Amino acid sequence: MPSRSCANLLDMASGEILDIPQTPRALPRVMTVPGIIADGYGSNDGDSDSMSSSCRERKIIVANMLPLHAQRDTIAKKWLFSLDEDSLLLQLKDGFSPETEVVYVGSLKVDVEPSEQEEVAQLLLEEFKCVPTFVPHDIQANFYHGFCKQQLWPLFHYMLPMCPDHGDRFDRQMWQAYVSANKIFADKVMEVVNPEDDYIWIQDYHLMVLPTFLRKRYHRVKLGFFLHSPFPSSEIYRTLPVRDEILKGLLNCDLIGFHTFDYARHFLSCCSRMLGLDYESKRGHIGLDYFGRTVYIKILPVGIHMGRLESVMNFTSTFDKVKEVQEQFKGKKVILGVDDMDIFKGISLKLLAFEYLLQQDQNLQGKLVLVQIVNPARSSGKDVQEAKRETYSTAERINQIYGRSNYEPVILIDRPVPRYEKTAYYAVAECCLVNAVRDGMNLVPYKYIVCRQGSPGMDVAMGIKTDSPRTSMLVVSEFIGCSPSLSGAIRVNPWDIEAVAEALNVAITMSDSEKQLRHEKHYRYVSSHDVAYWARSFMQDLGRACKDHYSKRCWGIGLGLGFRVIALSPSFRKLSIDHMVSSYRRTQRRAIFLDYDGTVVPQSSLIKAPSAEVITLLNALSNDPKNTVYIVSGRGRRSLSEWLAPCERLGIAAEHGYFIRGSKMEDWECLTSDLEWKPIVEPVMKLYTEATDGSYIESKESALVWHHQDADSDFGSCQAKELLDHLENVLSNEPAVVKRGQHIVEVKPQGVTKGLVAQKVLSMMVDSGKPPDFVMCIGDDRSDEDMFESILSTVSSPSVTAAPDIFACTVGQKPSKAKYYLDDTADVLRLLRGLANASCPKPRHTAHFQVAFDSVL
Repeated sequence: MPSRSCANLLDMASGEILDIPQTPRALPRVMTVPGIIADGYGSNDGDSDSMSSSCRERKIIVANMLPLHAQRDTIAKKWLFSLDEDSLLLQLKDGFSPETEVVYVGSLKVDVEPSEQEEVAQLLLEEFKCVPTFVPHDIQANFYHGFCKQQLWPLFHYMLPMCPDHGDRFDRQMWQAYVSANKIFADKVMEVVNPEDDYIWIQDYHLMVLPTFLRKRYHRVKLGFFLHSPFPSSEIYRTLPVRDEILKGLLNCDLIGFHTFDYARHFLSCCSRMLGLDYESKRGHIGLDYFGRTVYIKILPVGIHMGRLESVMNFTSTFDKVKEVQEQFKGKKVILGVDDMDIFKGISLKLLAFEYLLQQDQNLQGKLVLVQIVNPARSSGKDVQEAKRETYSTAERINQIYGRSNYEPVILIDRPVPRYEKTAYYAVAECCLVNAVRDGMNLVPYKYIVCRQGSPGMDVAMGIKTDSPRTSMLVVSEFIGCSPSLSGAIRVNPWDIEAVAEALNVAITMSDSEKQLRHEKHYRYVSSHDVAYWARSFMQDLGRACKDHYSKRCWGIGLGLGFRVIALSPSFRKLSIDHMVSSYRRTQRRAIFLDYDGTVVPQSSLIKAPSAEVITLLNALSNDPKNTVYIVSGRGRRSLSEWLAPCERLGIAAEHGYFIRGSKMEDWECLTSDLEWKPIVEPVMKLYTEATDGSYIESKESALVWHHQDADSDFGSCQAKELLDHLENVLSNEPAVVKRGQHIVEVKPQGVTKGLVAQKVLSMMVDSGKPPDFVMCIGDDRSDEDMFESILSTVSSPSVTAAPDIFACTVGQKPSKAKYYLDDTADVLRLLRGLANASCPKPRHTAHFQVAFDSVL
């Protein structure tokens, strides 16, 4: 049963479910030359995007919140706005050229009355290049505090709502608010975008269905998306009731970015397991083929803004605070933690590890201090309150047990801490401990490294020489996004309290020379991979991902959240039944080649024997004296002979052409070949079958096939790659070839292909003085590509005086050597009905086809 969330997207967000007030007045589209601006959604023809011409490159950054501070002047009754210099959205501009215009679309952190929204919107656009999305309060509550924070955020951090006390269960009203809010964002983007020129970069999990709205309106829009949180494994993600809708939303982008390979791998695994999509690496870039479009995957952790942090280090207030902190902890070693107050940051686990360290090494008591800066919680709830209560109780216990009159082992700073003060603590700390149990990126280690590098002014304040060696030590959780990029850090499992304590002990007792080497390695990476590098690299890859947009024909299919764009080369088009029938009727010598599985019988069907309708259609075509019809399959001749026994005049090529016969009355013709390699292959395949649950071996007379369609998709694919390599090695000197197909690995004799079958049949027709004037070949697998190629080369040879009408057709929209495609087996059968009705003489059982065929036409 289809999910209710698959209802039409526009209907869902148009007010039938939630009443969304309209924006008082549409903002002017930012254009450099006059153009025609379409209102509403208009035509969905991807070739008729709004006309625009821009001499200045433009990027549109879309995020939940704008990089602005807002304050209400109660006396003047006006809003005062200023840029948030600490915002990542503002800092990423450094990665673009100075000529690049950057426009921001997002919400404000304050509520603006409807009567003031138009004035505020105009002000923000003119002064800050910001386009505010005024999301109604009730929708905002269900969208951000509801679906984002109570469902997506916990799930992406591996927290399942097993019971009401541990997370909120899926609420469809919150999901509807999420979709509605995403539509409001889409409307604002459409007001300012020049779809042919601008690049749109969407940030984070708040806007994962926004790409669907934009792709629906502009088929060739240039869309990038970056996820700043973890992406969970498929076992976790698949519990989300709207999992497919969100995946399809992301796949409407051109480039999707992740901090780590693990996050990207989990996303790709979800696409494979839930949508049946395969991915491959193309010249070092990971790409997913999605209905003719290639969706690229980017793996690059975000960086920090070096200039911003270095400027803070040179504040006078920073110098003063450094001196104060040094005096406060004189004679002691400082371990620093800087975390948000939430259940995933592992603050309580950190305190337990510190307590264990003091307990195990009494010499450290009185000499070691843990300073834990607690950033304000980003959300409120019982989980945050519980985490806060546990943190305070643990810290109080440690201080009671190990504290003295002039020594407090744990110092909690639970208040808003200004940048200069954090910088001072970073600079003084001997070690930084980041102990999160799950985190998207976490830039605290990067900031710590830069602050430990210092500056001339900071050196004077700290009383160290300018040329003195710099040291830093990091103990980081292996479950945070920055961990893979910090190869010199001590990585820990935050749940293993004893191991974390041991890591802290190693960090503070390590020799200065080794600390220096680790610091230098980290600083080289952090300083060269800053936020500007991250933004520049992402945009370069987005440009590469979009470079073929106008080389393909595009059109949209699907309703609601299932919408996607089909992109095909101009020469690749859907086979027209009426065009095919017209050609069929006027020709006299026809050659027809049909694959079996996935072409005349559905690939997913458990019953592999042909239906009565297929038998009737094949008889209708093969009984026509003008036709030469062959079923060309990889299946064995026994199965095909049995299933197709009623078709007496039908030609069959079994096992990819190793066995072939022109009709039921003829004997099988067999290619002579050496099959002594089979005893070598069989034990190897048995080894992989025993190790791969759900796989099995199919033994043919000329080939051996290892099937893994019933095995776990990821494991089966991995085993197939390994088996392919294994067999290629052991058969390197044997007359056999190893090929990988759809869920199979097959070993067969050299020189046996479906292409040779087509070549042989066509050559036979030419040699008999009856060269074909109509050739049709339909197949769905890689092996059928040989037929498509062979047909084109055979009919273009000098022996063929007149070029026939050629219809090479693949089943499914995918890259192919064929010129045409049909969607599925049902399409193939509709086509065969049309040809059967056009055949002469009319078979007795095809009269009922006429009604169906007329309805198709």
